[in-house]
Amino acid sequence: MIKTDILIIGAGPTGLFTVFEAGLLKLKCHLIDALPQPGGQCAEIYPKKPIYDIPAFPEVLAGDLVNNLMEQIKPFEPGFTLGERAEDIEKLEDGSFIVTTNKGTKHHAPIVAIAGGLGSFEPRKPPIPNLANYEDRGVTYMIKDPEQYRGKHVVIAGGGDSALDWSIFLANVAAEVTLVHRRNEFRGALDSVDKVKELKNLGKINLITPAEIVEVDGETKLESVLIRKNDEAKEEILLEVDYFIPLFGLSPKLGPIANWGLEIEKNAIKVDNSLDYQTNIPGIYAIGDVNTYPGKLKLILCGFHEATLMCQSAYQRIFPDKKYVMKYTTVGGVTGFDGSKKEAPKAVVKAID
Repeated sequence: MIKTDILIIGAGPTGLFTVFEAGLLKLKCHLIDALPQPGGQCAEIYPKKPIYDIPAFPEVLAGDLVNNLMEQIKPFEPGFTLGERAEDIEKLEDGSFIVTTNKGTKHHAPIVAIAGGLGSFEPRKPPIPNLANYEDRGVTYMIKDPEQYRGKHVVIAGGGDSALDWSIFLANVAAEVTLVHRRNEFRGALDSVDKVKELKNLGKINLITPAEIVEVDGETKLESVLIRKNDEAKEEILLEVDYFIPLFGLSPKLGPIANWGLEIEKNAIKVDNSLDYQTNIPGIYAIGDVNTYPGKLKLILCGFHEATLMCQSAYQRIFPDKKYVMKYTTVGGVTGFDGSKKEAPKAVVKAID
């Protein structure tokens, strides 16, 4: 039995930052994640993709953001159960919880914080015969390391932000990038659409619309795709490729958490955002993209804010007779559980005093 103060389900950016905020309150955290490493989508789906809306970082790669968060929480010595999915939950008479994973690992905590992002993901796959035969042999549904495509011939299918963004990025990496979309209009950001059209005019992206990939072929790995134009002539184009990347989005699913008796709305967990992001079950909170409330924005920085308020509420729930006086880290510094301390500069402390 693993015991902790706050059990965090989901080790993405919001879950990781929760460890820091809890650590400032001297609360110990343990995280469960179905992925084999911390970081959530940022580590698993787009570690090399830049993020632009993290405060104080004009631009930061998703993977670097995860690495920085891991470094930030190191003094608070979080525990991890990775490669296992939170399966069942039991509420005990004292109000605490036992959460069991799909591999039978049990965790006991007075507080459960669900920070599972959008849940588990399955890629939306186009209905192409034999497509599965080439998965991991030239067909992939997400880009983890762009260097894998350096000097290669790549076909991307899709009309959303991911398809546009990766076409733009790989235009300077791959030998040839072809973007195929079934309509002439795109669903992504207008500046990305303009950039793709600009790169097309410069000869850096082959843009084929309206069209669809209808066949894939190859001996032991993917060697070619057949593109059919969506026009009256139904023109077909046979293209030799090294990689085919359908980017039609991911289907999020809450998984077993959906059966825990939580109030669910449109595949998200309803919370009270007027105070602490608690669910309809006292002691269980939901923070980050997994929750919903009026005015909800699914941004990493919003998850950080929600984690901060949640930890304050969790402290009061665990220690109802204690009064916590918040101290700014610029004044009190950061003290790890191992006794290590990052002191606030004396000049700053004096100025604030």
